[in-house]
Amino acid sequence: QVQLVESGGGLVQAGGFLRLSCAASGITFSSYGVGWFRQAPGKERDFVVGISRSGGSTLSADSVKGRFTISRDNTKNTVYLQINSLKPEGTALYYCAAARNGAYGYRAYDYGLWGQGTQVTVSS
Repeated sequence: QVQLVESGGGLVQAGGFLRLSCAASGITFSSYGVGWFRQAPGKERDFVVGISRSGGSTLSADSVKGRFTISRDNTKNTVYLQINSLKPEGTALYYCAAARNGAYGYRAYDYGLWGQGTQVTVSS
């Protein structure tokens, strides 16, 4: 079954950290670029970070640079998102997405495969 499954979300205090995971199945994972997006209540889904097929290149939204780090382990078909110094405005549903064309940027329409999301809630 082709799917992406996110995990690792939860409730955390501002200033804290989380590590999200995105596990892929049913695809040749190393052939896909992967991105993380987030959607806060009442807002649009926004790009957060992305990583190339090999993991050698990454992109980050300006709002998260220096605090969010994406990495991948193609032997485990998994992408990770390390989130540090969480802020209350980081409360959102976090999605991972995979792009068969290798894209890993901000354009959501590049990604053909999406997970169901994992909730991150940051208390102030």
